[in-house]
Amino acid sequence: MGLPVINLKMIITVHWLLTTWGCLYYWLPEPYIWSNYAVMAIGVWAIAQKDSIDAIAMFLIGIGITIVLDIIHIAINYEHSAFIQRDDPLRDQFRFSVGMAILSLLLKPLSCLFVYQMYKERGGECSLNLGFLDLTGSRDRTSYQTIGDHEPQCQPSSSETRIPVSAY
Repeated sequence: MGLPVINLKMIITVHWLLTTWGCLYYWLPEPYIWSNYAVMAIGVWAIAQKDSIDAIAMFLIGIGITIVLDIIHIAINYEHSAFIQRDDPLRDQFRFSVGMAILSLLLKPLSCLFVYQMYKERGGECSLNLGFLDLTGSRDRTSYQTIGDHEPQCQPSSSETRIPVSAY
């Protein structure tokens, strides 16, 4: 069972929208904003360079790093911000913002799977086998001819004289 084909533009658009909505109310620190938008900029680079393995690999690594960073930012800042929001008229905007940041965080592992699939399609060479889901690509390479194997050279016949080569 393979993963459905998801466009990289769609992944970046969804995460951009969720990150923007997560920052509607100022409760997350600036490093949250910078890290997420920087990774999306790398994703735009991966869109522009359709055959670049480096761009898609950096985007995949960036999403992985922002998963950890988002967990830390949300965990540290939520309690303090929620305490301040008890009697604030913008409490609903705060709740919406928190929900979108958490939804973005929950979708990132799924995005990693789709981006990893794109990485493999571009020729990336990292095998990941989870047992239940084959993400290695399972390419059939039996029809390819290897470059390193050469035709065996013909052996000199007994009538030819061999000249010994001395070591220098």
